[in-house]
Amino acid sequence: MTSLADAANLALLRTLKPSAPMPVLFVGHGSPMNAIEDNAWRRSWQAIGTELLARTERPQLILCISAHWLTRGGWQVTGMATPKTIHDFGGFPQALFDQQYPAPGAPAVATSLAKELKSPATGAPLGVDLDAWGLDHGTWSVLKPMFPKADIPVLQLSMDYSRPPGEHYALGRQLQALRDRGVLIVGSGNTVHNLRAMRPGTGPNEAYDWATQFDTGVQEQISTGQLDTLQNFQTLGAVAQQSHPTYEHYLPLLYAAGAARSTDKPRFFNTGYQGAAISMRSVLWG
Repeated sequence: MTSLADAANLALLRTLKPSAPMPVLFVGHGSPMNAIEDNAWRRSWQAIGTELLARTERPQLILCISAHWLTRGGWQVTGMATPKTIHDFGGFPQALFDQQYPAPGAPAVATSLAKELKSPATGAPLGVDLDAWGLDHGTWSVLKPMFPKADIPVLQLSMDYSRPPGEHYALGRQLQALRDRGVLIVGSGNTVHNLRAMRPGTGPNEAYDWATQFDTGVQEQISTGQLDTLQNFQTLGAVAQQSHPTYEHYLPLLYAAGAARSTDKPRFFNTGYQGAAISMRSVLWG
């Protein structure tokens, strides 16, 4: 017998059919506190959500690629019906740990997409995670301000951190087609992310020279449509190393850029810094 949840997911799967293309988002999420503080970053997320919900065709499903779900030996898609809210941080006020984002999952869609998408490394289908993960703060901290009703199903796609940047961009290219089926692609990371270099108390226009150099370079490549060159960030040497001592926060940009099309005009927002070493630059394509 088919349960109500199964029926709902199969119905959702059938709705993923040709539609007006959904936009693509890359969101600089920065500090987890942005999820609950009344600041300019969060207000921008709220405005973007209002804009997306005002479209004639609202998103039917959100596929989020967060800097905080890294796997090795393959990519995974969350396949649970009710993904848990993960508080993957420490040292913050209890109010942040109390946050929940009860958006539904979409098991039938996850299973279908995992078969449809192929590992750039092997050509094999992606894996489906049924209980290990959920929605981490890279996902819920930005989606909660955008879509506070939590009524749009959300899937997370992991990033195989053992694979080179070019393969992450290649998988992003596969996500392009989902935009025509009502799926909103959201990459959540930061174009510059160096926690050890942060200077608390600095303003949004204050940043290290290496941070502004790297962030400006990313802006220029996006503005001029040179999206495929974003995967070559490591060739910048010391500037790239300072901007990303580890580069998990950069990789979600490659998925979003891969899902963008040459006809999409990028629109930047939240073009500032937290602690002089985290760029909040965000982009909407389409």
